[in-house]
Amino acid sequence: MIPELDRIIRGGQVVLADGVKQLDIGIKDGRIAKLAPSIPSSFAKEPPIEAKDYVVMPGMVDAHVHFNEPGFRVWEGFASGSASLAAGGCTTYIDMPLNGIPPTINVAALHEKMEAAVFQSAVDYAFWGGLVPGNLEEIEGLAAAGVVGFKAFLSDPGGRGEMAFRQADDVTLYEGMKKIAKLGSILALHAESDVITGKLTARARLESKGSALDYAATRPVIAEEEAVNRALFFAERTGCSLHFVHISSHAALKLINAAKNNSLNVTAETCPHYLALTEEDMVLLGGVAKCAPPLRNEREQAKLWEAVETGSIDFIASDHSPCPTELKVNDDYFAIWGGISGAQSSMELMITEGTVRRGIPLPYIAQMLATEPAKRFGLHPCKGEIAVGADADLVLVDMNTGYTLKKEDLLYRHAHSPYIGKTMSCRIKATFCRGMLIYEMERGIVRTGAGEWIRPCEPMVIVS
Repeated sequence: MIPELDRIIRGGQVVLADGVKQLDIGIKDGRIAKLAPSIPSSFAKEPPIEAKDYVVMPGMVDAHVHFNEPGFRVWEGFASGSASLAAGGCTTYIDMPLNGIPPTINVAALHEKMEAAVFQSAVDYAFWGGLVPGNLEEIEGLAAAGVVGFKAFLSDPGGRGEMAFRQADDVTLYEGMKKIAKLGSILALHAESDVITGKLTARARLESKGSALDYAATRPVIAEEEAVNRALFFAERTGCSLHFVHISSHAALKLINAAKNNSLNVTAETCPHYLALTEEDMVLLGGVAKCAPPLRNEREQAKLWEAVETGSIDFIASDHSPCPTELKVNDDYFAIWGGISGAQSSMELMITEGTVRRGIPLPYIAQMLATEPAKRFGLHPCKGEIAVGADADLVLVDMNTGYTLKKEDLLYRHAHSPYIGKTMSCRIKATFCRGMLIYEMERGIVRTGAGEWIRPCEPMVIVS
């Protein structure tokens, strides 16, 4: 008898779209070919992988990470960044366009980024293109070259120099939305009003303010709310599909959900740091907790969790934005690099904070971490779900082993994170990307450079 499968993952508690079931998973040519209560070992070429002690989650699809290639590999390149994602149960990520030199604002720059990623990424990947002043004529070419969508800033991204990624003025935003709408693509937005944040920051600097809470006060909820409102107005006029990244406030979510109810094609993500940390952590932890928008108070956080539970937030992304550790240390909080290093902890945090502490079912956590981002950005049905025909992107999670995160656990190039010292209620045991074992807790990364740039899914032969 010729084996029909390459390998079997046996007896895990498999997290499906409609529930959790104890199943065997049969894998062939990198895809899930069979799901059944029992699959004989003789059906596979390799010995089975025993998973009876684990939950099997679909690999996270992290739609928001910042790797610093080309040009900044000493910060966080594809090798270290993707390794940390694999250790955190992520099997696909979408890299943002602004942290490389050059930024991904034309086809030539996209090709440079692709060359930097090939044979370096541990897991699969896709790319965002950028919308900035002066690159409107590049939009069509970037779309044709395969970006999942476009990213724009409504506040100053903070870069400097000739190659810096710049915020989109209203004309660029409006004209860009018209082009993106015609292409049937999507625009992702960092939504904070630069007028509000800029003037409040200038005032704080004149008054020699420099604490964590001083910084937070210069980026109030109304700055997010105003920018979201303005973008939705333009989207209504242009028909452009929108996605709002790292939403931190209930007020902004109310506007987004009202637009959905008015038939606008719009989604929103939030991030684990807004759900697991508050502004008090900015004071206690210092620079590792600085981000934009800033962390909010406990009342705002409670409203975000309510939005997660009621489906008012579409999905979760890490917004992993790393830097060298020395840039996170300064007595002046305004001078610290803004960005959370958190990609390795997203799945464990969401299971800990969502399922264990709040009783949110695992299928719903999987939907927010994997299925919905995959659907939104055209990667489903290959990615984001444990189903016959999908890529065998699978994560074995030990729900009976809690641990306290240490610096030594992190695979980032620069091992800092606001989650160091935080106790997780579960631990990632192993991560498979397209059926290949990439990470194992006891050994670390066991296969490097196996990630591929995501292309449209192809049909497969199903094993009956």
